[in-house]
Amino acid sequence: MWEYVANITIRIENIIVEYIDIDYYRWLTWLLAPLILTFLLPGIIIILLYMTAIILYIYKWHRVRLKTAYEEQDLWQTARNIVAILWDAHGFLWHGFEITGLEYIPKDSAALIIYYHGAIPVDLYYFIAKVFLFRNRLIHTVADRFLFNIPGWKIISEVLKVIPGTVQTCSTILKEGNLLAISPGGVYEAQFSTSYELMWKKRLGFAKVAIDAKVPIIPMFTENVREAFRAVSLGRRIWLKLYAWTKFPFAPIYGGFPVKMRTHLGAPIPYDENLTPEELQTKVHQALSELIAKHQRIPGSITQSLIERVYVSPNKNLKLINSDDNEFHIA
Repeated sequence: MWEYVANITIRIENIIVEYIDIDYYRWLTWLLAPLILTFLLPGIIIILLYMTAIILYIYKWHRVRLKTAYEEQDLWQTARNIVAILWDAHGFLWHGFEITGLEYIPKDSAALIIYYHGAIPVDLYYFIAKVFLFRNRLIHTVADRFLFNIPGWKIISEVLKVIPGTVQTCSTILKEGNLLAISPGGVYEAQFSTSYELMWKKRLGFAKVAIDAKVPIIPMFTENVREAFRAVSLGRRIWLKLYAWTKFPFAPIYGGFPVKMRTHLGAPIPYDENLTPEELQTKVHQALSELIAKHQRIPGSITQSLIERVYVSPNKNLKLINSDDNEFHIA
C-alpha cells in the first residue's frame, strides 16, 4: 500500500513540475517577446532590400525579352517604378510617411541634398521612392563603402545609382544635371547620434562638391527617424573602438516601430562663389540644425511618436535651441 501511495506521490510531483515548467516558459516568452520583436523588426527592411534586388535581377535576366515585347528605351525605368511603389507603399502603411517642401526639388536641374542620417536611413528610401513617383526624378545617393560588399547590393547600386562617392564623381553627377543625396555624418552619425545631434566632425567633402558643381544645397530632415530605429547605446565605448578600427557599424540596431515619419525639406542654399568650403559647411550645418530644432521633439519619445500617427499635440513644436556643444535644450 505504501508503495502504491509513493507511486501516486511521484506522479503528482512530476505533473506539478511539468506544469511549472510550462507555466515558466509561457511567462518567459510573454516577458521577452517585446524585446525579441524589437531586434527582429529591423529585418523587415533587409527583406525589402532583398525583394528590391530580386525584382531588379528578374528584369536583368529577362531584359532582352522584355525590351522586345514592350519596346522600351530604358527598361530599368519600369523596374524602378515597381521598386518605388514597393517602398512608397511600405512607408505609407507603416509610418504614414509624408514630405513637406517637395516644391524645393527642382524639376530638371541639379541640386545637392544634405540629410541627417538615422540609425537606418529608411526615410531616405521612402523619400527617393516618392520623388521618383511624383517628380519623375531619380536621386543619386552616396553610401558607405562596406555596403558594396553585401550580396545583392551590386544590382541595387547599379540601377538606383548608389555610389561610394568621391569629390570628383559626385561633382560630375551634379554637373550632368542630376540630384544627389549625401549625409556628411554617414555611418558614424547613424551609430552614435542619440539626440539628433549632427556628427560631421570636420568633413568638407560635400561643400567642395557643391562649390565645384555650382549647385544649391537642400537641407533635409525626417521627423522621428530615430524613434523608428535606434542603435544600442549600451557599451558605446566598445562600439566606438570597433568602428574606429574597422569602419564597420557593429552597434546592434533595434526598433522598426510604426511611428509617424515626416520628411522636411528646407529652403535651398544657393551657390555662392564667395563662400569657402568651411563657410559653406557651417551654413549648411546651421540650416539643418534649425530644421531639426523646428520639427523634432528632443529628447525623442517612441510612445509620443506612435500617438502622432493619429493625433498631433498642439504643444509638439517646442522651441529648441542648438547649443555650442551640439546638444539641444528647451528655450
